Amino acid sequence: MDPRGTKREAEKTEVAEPRNKLPRPAPSLPTDPALYSGPFPFYRRPSELGCFSLDAQRQYHGDARALRYYSPPPTNGPGPNFDLRDGYPDRYQPRDEEVQERLDHLLCWLLEHRGRLEGGPGWLAEAIVTWRGHLTKLLTTPYERQEGWQLAASRFQGTLYLSEVETPNARAQRLARPPLLRELMYMGYKFEQYMCADKPGSSPDPSGEVNTNVAFCSVLRSRLGSHPLLFSGEVDCTDPQAPSTQPPTCYVELKTSKEMHSPGQWRSFYRHKLLKWWAQSFLPGVPNVVAGFRNPEGFVSSLETFPTMKMFEYVRNDRDGWNPSVCMNFCAAFLSFAQSTVVQDDPRLVHLFSWEPGGPVTVSVHRDAPYAFLPIWYVEAMTQDLPSPPKTPSPK
Repeated sequence: MDPRGTKREAEKTEVAEPRNKLPRPAPSLPTDPALYSGPFPFYRRPSELGCFSLDAQRQYHGDARALRYYSPPPTNGPGPNFDLRDGYPDRYQPRDEEVQERLDHLLCWLLEHRGRLEGGPGWLAEAIVTWRGHLTKLLTTPYERQEGWQLAASRFQGTLYLSEVETPNARAQRLARPPLLRELMYMGYKFEQYMCADKPGSSPDPSGEVNTNVAFCSVLRSRLGSHPLLFSGEVDCTDPQAPSTQPPTCYVELKTSKEMHSPGQWRSFYRHKLLKWWAQSFLPGVPNVVAGFRNPEGFVSSLETFPTMKMFEYVRNDRDGWNPSVCMNFCAAFLSFAQSTVVQDDPRLVHLFSWEPGGPVTVSVHRDAPYAFLPIWYVEAMTQDLPSPPKTPSPK
């Protein structure tokens, strides 16, 4: 037998170390696109496991009550004339961004459905659980020049959980957000109000308030390379007229962007914005992004549909463009890096992965507050679930 023992034994000895001793941080992971230019990795077609809704008070409901229905203006009409500034700021209820929600809503869903997860009883123990937005940031990392990120990782009952931590820089920017940027954020939500109805077949009602607490979230299962994934992401609407009503292929992502007039503006749009749109919609398998182009006065006068699977065509021949293979290969490499770095199974232990543009991903190790993110209610409920050792039969 190999005197070094198996990997599992090595993990066991690690767990047996004194609790106050933190594991040594791992080496770093490079992010240079040239290192990830191989063939496109395996990515399992995402399937929807379920959904949940958040209401106007940001309360969780394990159903589709917040789902809206795609209802674009008629194509034979005069075209849209949406005033995206209408209702700002008097009919605007923005979500409180000081509240750090972490994975909590997804964990609520998981707790509700843990007994009947597709993939069998052992599937979750091998999986990575996170938000779609966190994976999107990983996909775009090789090309990102502006914003860094931090991801906290904890292993619990085999499962690796990844939860974003707001960087000090991102927090400073959020607290100093200029009024114009706040209005731009509102305009994106307002566009959704012009394009969505509350019931299939009915018309949008842009007279109400824009409340960004309300959200419909899809919970999806996929696999990237050897990594099973369970992730959730917000969905703007479903298209009752879609060729297939099977989620996620019936979902539509809505975006706004400023009107463009020169080839240079279009090129920049394809290189930067389209990359983010592609990453965000490719992961959950959303087939189309519908964009409203707004003029400097804040009116949308034209709509364009960008099929997710055709977005790369716009940059395929641009030497400064992006490549989907690089994005997915880097994401797969990061997930392997995280899986091999976080070996100790302990919901209070956190490996914090940090990245700033131009550098590699680095790791630091922490215990408990402020980085631990798996709530006690979740840990306790999942621990009570463990099969108890078989009772010895009482003598007859």
